[in-house]
Formats: sequence, C-alpha cells, structure tokens
Amino acid sequence: MSESLLNFIYAINLGCLFYFALLNFFYLILYSLSLIVIYQRFRLLELEDFDKLLSAVDLPPISILVPAYNEEAHIVGNVRSLLTIDYRAIEIIVINDGSTDRTLEILKKAFDLVYIEPAVLKRIETKPVKMVYHSQNVPNLLVVDKENGGKSDSLNAGINICRTPFFLTIDADTIVQKDALLHMIRPVLIKRGTAAGVCIGVANDCKIQFGQMIKVRFPRQILPAIQVVEYLRAFLFGRLGWNYLGGAVIISGAYGLFNKDAIVECGGYLTNTVGEDIELIVRIHHHMRKLSKEYNVQFIPDPAAWTEVPFNVSGWRTQRERWHRGLIDTIWRYRGMLFNPRYGAVGMISLPFYAIFEMLHPVIQLFSYFMIALGYYLHVLDMGFILFFFALTLGFTLSLSFFAIIIEEVTFRRYRYFRDFLKMVVCAVIESITYYQLQMFWKLEAFWKFFRGDRSWGSIKREGFKDKDL
Repeated sequence: MSESLLNFIYAINLGCLFYFALLNFFYLILYSLSLIVIYQRFRLLELEDFDKLLSAVDLPPISILVPAYNEEAHIVGNVRSLLTIDYRAIEIIVINDGSTDRTLEILKKAFDLVYIEPAVLKRIETKPVKMVYHSQNVPNLLVVDKENGGKSDSLNAGINICRTPFFLTIDADTIVQKDALLHMIRPVLIKRGTAAGVCIGVANDCKIQFGQMIKVRFPRQILPAIQVVEYLRAFLFGRLGWNYLGGAVIISGAYGLFNKDAIVECGGYLTNTVGEDIELIVRIHHHMRKLSKEYNVQFIPDPAAWTEVPFNVSGWRTQRERWHRGLIDTIWRYRGMLFNPRYGAVGMISLPFYAIFEMLHPVIQLFSYFMIALGYYLHVLDMGFILFFFALTLGFTLSLSFFAIIIEEVTFRRYRYFRDFLKMVVCAVIESITYYQLQMFWKLEAFWKFFRGDRSWGSIKREGFKDKDL
C-alpha cells in the first residue's frame, strides 16, 4: 500500500481525534457556564418568598395541557398530581387523543365528568373535537375528547380551548411537585418569557400516592438507573449552559411553560414531525428574530417534575431513535439558520453545535471506530494512539457524568442515601462502556427512518405509577 494512502488514513484518524477533543472542549465550557447559572439560582432561591408569591393577586392564570393517548395506567395519578399544585388560578385540560384503551372511561369515573357545550376559539387547525367534558367535583378540570391526530395536534386543540395567557404542557406520565409553577412563573414574568423549562427527574420506583411524590427512590432496574445519570448530565449542565448563552433550543415536551399568544403567532405545534418540542423552540427563535421581536426562552435548574422512563430495551430504543429523528428533522428544516448571525447565539453557536456534535455524532463515531481498526490493521496506528482516543472519548464522558453526580449531591440532593450515590457512580461506568455504544446504532437508525420519510412514534410499554390509592 502506498505511503501517501497510509498518511491519508493517519490524517483521517487525527481528524477524528480532533473532532472529539473539540466536542469535549465545548462540553467543558457548557458545564462551567452551568455552574454559574446554578449558583445564581441558589442565590435567588434564598431571597424568594414562595408563600408571598402564592398569595399575590396579580399572578396570571395558567392552563395545564395534558395530551393523553392510551394512558390509562397514569392519567388519574397525573391529574391528581396537578390538582395539588400550589397556584392560585389554574385550569387543567386533558386532551384524549382518540385513545383505544380505557383512558376516557377511567377519567369519567374518577372525576364525575359531564358533557358541556364549550366556547372554542379555533385559532389553530386541528382534528375534530368530538366532546368536551367538565368535572362535577373538580371545577377547574376539563377533558377534551377528539379524533386521533398525535401529540402536537392534541396540544393545539388544548391551546384553542384554554382561556389563559400562559399554558403549561405536561405528559400524562409526568408527576409534578406542588411548588413547580411558583418556581417557574416568577422568572418568566420578570424576563417576559416566551417559553421556559425545568429539570426533570426519573420517577421509576419512586413512592407516589394521590398524585404526589412521597419519596424519591433510586430505580431498581438497571436501564432506568442509567437514565438517572443521563438526565442529570443533560438537564443540570447541557441545557443550563445554553441558557446562559441565550441559545436554548430544547424545552422538554414532558414539562414546559409557554406564552399562548406567542405560540399562536408562531402557528402552534407542528403536526408532521416527531420532535415537536425542539422544533417549536427553534421556530420561536426563527420567527421572533426574523421579525425583530422581543422574546425570551429560558431554562430553570429547579427540579420540578418527574417522568417514567423506559424500563426495557425496546422502549428505550424507540424513544431515543425518535428523539434523534426529531433532531435531524429540525436541523434540516431550519438549516438556513446555521452560522447565520441574524439568529444570534442560536444561529451562530447552539444550532451548529447540535448539527455537528449531536446530530452527526453517531455517524462520526462509527466512522472513527472503523478508521481506527483499519489504521491499526495497517500498522499506521499503535496501541498508544488507540488508548488515548478512547480515554479522550469514553473517559471524558465518564468524567462529566461523575461531575454531574457530584454537583447533584451538593445542590438539589434528590437521592439522599450514600448507597444511591455509589449506584450512580456504577451506572455512569456501565453507561460509558455499553449504553453509549448502543445509542449510537439507534441514532444511526434514525437517519435511515428520516430519509425514508418515516414519522411514526412507535409505542413504549409503561409500568404505571404504583399508586396505592388507585
């Protein structure tokens, strides 16, 4: 084999090494900025008087939109959780999106629902609404029964029906803390927020009664346990870092607060994507900056909600493949924003980062493994180079996970036992040598499905919350 070709293979491997080194450098910057945000937030929490805020008469009313499709295992517990929220003026709107299970029947029985004739201002087109129900024993609860149109269509139907200036979106398998809205609303009002998100924890195996988190427990099953570490790393650091830079592009669909007029102006949720949460936030940036309008998208580090994560490999694969397909779809739709100074930090920093280091990461990762194997086989690379490469990639990821665990322990401390700390450390190690590689293949599958035009959501089996009162 010619020397020029061997040199080319060596140069390709150096390029892959540089890619991962640059990725880790950006992560270090994001994590450093996240620490600043966490410090500032804790300083503010010392000054905030939530009892006084709760009694304030000028708090804006908020609608809570709960899209539900085949959620009979969670729906009553979720609604009961929402009914305990400490906030002076909320309405809860559950949107039954043509469920084929007993979701609607269970709601009717649990909350004594009766049919009403609603006043609906149809500002966004949706699938037909069949019935609207009102609870006879819970005055602020509405249940909308509509034809199946997907999560985005359900949320749009909820926006049409809600009568408040702000709305909160929450998945039917999410449990919220009593003071969740109080933690979110003040920063939103002060900064005239358009959208806001919070940290979300893993609810699997936690003790939940009457829709409330009674005791946080570390998951017993290995897959949910590994996702605890992943969620800590993603929420406590990645999203907070982008928040500091003004480049936040993801508000989790499981729990997010929005200004209704701004979302209606942007056209509501897009129904032909599987990544409705990231697509909406990027569209907000695109729309508002294009029209030179004032807006604000922020992320608050407070732990305020808990969600059930997949407990088996099939559900985990389905969810992560869909998430990555949604990212690919959004980057492709808004490719004109990439490196465009018109869109500020989002166009110049965060969206290019997501395109190069998140969307393309599995492709480059697999390619780098192949090139390393080829280089070693042709004696272009020695074992020292290979060990350094994996130390830089897997080792650095492991270090960031340890860092996230330590920060969680000294700040919010959701897991209070030392044995839980040790379990998180073990899970971080397992993640870096197995979970990390498996996700690469499922993210590659997302590219295949995207190019085929596949917009299916797939199904994820849920255990449901072990609520003794149900």
